Amino acid sequence: MPRETEPSLNERSFVLEALRENIRIDGRDFDAFRKLDLSFGEEHGVAEVKLGLTRVIARISAEVTKPFPDRPFDGVFTITTELSPMASPAFEVGRQTEQEIILSRILEKAIRRSNALDTESLCIVAGQKCWTVRADMHVLDHDGGLTDASCIAVVAALRHFRRRDVSVDGELVTIHSLAESVPVPLSLMHHPICVTFSFYDGGEIALIDATLLEEQLREAELIITLNRHGEICQMAKLGGVPAGALTLLKCTNMAMAKVQEISAYVSKRLEEDAAARNPGGLMAELSAENER
Repeated sequence: MPRETEPSLNERSFVLEALRENIRIDGRDFDAFRKLDLSFGEEHGVAEVKLGLTRVIARISAEVTKPFPDRPFDGVFTITTELSPMASPAFEVGRQTEQEIILSRILEKAIRRSNALDTESLCIVAGQKCWTVRADMHVLDHDGGLTDASCIAVVAALRHFRRRDVSVDGELVTIHSLAESVPVPLSLMHHPICVTFSFYDGGEIALIDATLLEEQLREAELIITLNRHGEICQMAKLGGVPAGALTLLKCTNMAMAKVQEISAYVSKRLEEDAAARNPGGLMAELSAENER
């Protein structure tokens, strides 16, 4: 089974000794993220996130299907992840690694089970037709921080996506084309963001947004998902090092500040993308209509 190249003994001792002296190899503070870059595709619902050297793409799609028998008034929302060998030699096609399983479960808990997407708004005709929204997550480059980057990408893509408008007349359901009606954004209840902490030296040292090298040397990790309102959506502790109540409280407060910053950045990029797609705004549309 393919594996990541493990750090040498010299690398291990050098990185850990630097951390004990409050120094990170890339010069960041312990509570600092790498440079975050968010861009959107030509189609609505495609978001690319670059977090340092880590690069992921999320794509949202929607189709009309039949709802589950036990949830006749709800639509369907699924999240799939793909970690290809292009991103890292540790990933294989057709075989899920432990990291991919953990990533899938964290995204499920953070986004789907926290009801970030209002599935009732996806219902068209109860028990007969509904929207099935699917989020496909592709990892292109892996240098640590996959959970954080993937969560940002999926949430940004959901906020960016537009589905076709639907009208219902009795039992007749009409799905309007983009030329007939303005596409409709998804109804999101909140915007969860993941922040991952890595622990060293028995939990005495905690880092945010560890690189791949730092991840390989950590003793445990803590993934906290919050929204900008300060509500905790999920918390996952992986690894054998215990984390006390004060450590959890400190990490939660740090994560809250980072979630506020990231949420503001995502909103800003969405506004910039909307302005670029509609340069003149409403006045340009009205003038174009008059010219016709």
